[in-house]
Amino acid sequence: MSDKTVRGGRGAQLEHTGLRPGWTTGACATAAATAAYTALLSGDFPDPVTITLPKGQTPAFALATEELTGAYAMAGVVKDAGDDPDVTHGALVRATVRRLAPGAGVVFRAGPGVGTVTRPGLPLPVGEPAVNPVPRQMMRDHVAAVAALHGVGADAEVTIAVDDGEEIARSTWNPRLGILGGLSVLGTTGIVVPYSCSAWIDSIRRGVDVARAAGRTHVAGCTGSTSERTVVAEHRLPEDALLDMGDFAGAVLKYVRRHPVDRLTICGGFAKLSKLAAGHLDLHSARSQVDKGFLAALARRGGADEALAGAVAEANTGLAALQLCQGAGVPLGDLVAVAARDEALAVLRGAPVAVDVICIDRAGNVVGRSPVA
Repeated sequence: MSDKTVRGGRGAQLEHTGLRPGWTTGACATAAATAAYTALLSGDFPDPVTITLPKGQTPAFALATEELTGAYAMAGVVKDAGDDPDVTHGALVRATVRRLAPGAGVVFRAGPGVGTVTRPGLPLPVGEPAVNPVPRQMMRDHVAAVAALHGVGADAEVTIAVDDGEEIARSTWNPRLGILGGLSVLGTTGIVVPYSCSAWIDSIRRGVDVARAAGRTHVAGCTGSTSERTVVAEHRLPEDALLDMGDFAGAVLKYVRRHPVDRLTICGGFAKLSKLAAGHLDLHSARSQVDKGFLAALARRGGADEALAGAVAEANTGLAALQLCQGAGVPLGDLVAVAARDEALAVLRGAPVAVDVICIDRAGNVVGRSPVA
């Protein structure tokens, strides 16, 4: 039997789809910022510019544009989303870097085509440019590395812009979430996982088959890399017991119903799993939305008064609803986890599979869990 036949886990699932991965806007912004800051300190743009992603990959990016003056340096990278139907595929991501006074650190600005946060409930404060936490950390790390090479402090203003970003953002949920003026700079791994329903569901089935063939009695369906890390930390599961279910909770449950294992843990972001709790089996944003009214009903069940329940129903995001309840001592995370577990059990239709659910926030902190049932 070949190695390809027996491999399991997230990496094997990605390989099995046969689709070409791409780079996130966060990776492109990091490459552009690294090239610009290098030029600002040395007078030369590295082309291609190589960066290190959170999991250690070291891709190289060609520069599409560059500009150097006495005051700033600008570099641009064209985003390649691989085989994913990403609306930002082909967009030009620019980073303009200026020196700041010693001790200022790295400061982020939104240039043309990058949005600004105007409502609470997102992982960034109101008023901040919509450059998410992981891309920010990637850029800070690379700026620090370049600064160390040149014997200076890592003090720089980094302005990220995306050509035509405001127009592209109209095809996203940003305006509804209160991210105004353009796109968000996203990505937790730096890699865009290509999205294909048939290929992804097939890879889930293959993952279950591999886990069963290896004698695994406990498997985990994870919505992404952060939830996968959480499950490994919680249960010490081996790689071939991890199913990268993405948005396809229904595909995992239906296949496990026909090919049972003793225990299934479902782990994912609070907002995604609130959709499962409400009865949605496809968790993609194009096909299901967080139902704030449903969350308000759960909050009432957990002891919320009408004022809090009303605030939950009007919250900007699922995360904002969760934070409101956390502040009031209402265990909305646990209530969502239990409801999601019960929906999963309903789909399993009596199959001999014990289920538990773990809800996490964007940082991977556990914000809700269900008992095993």
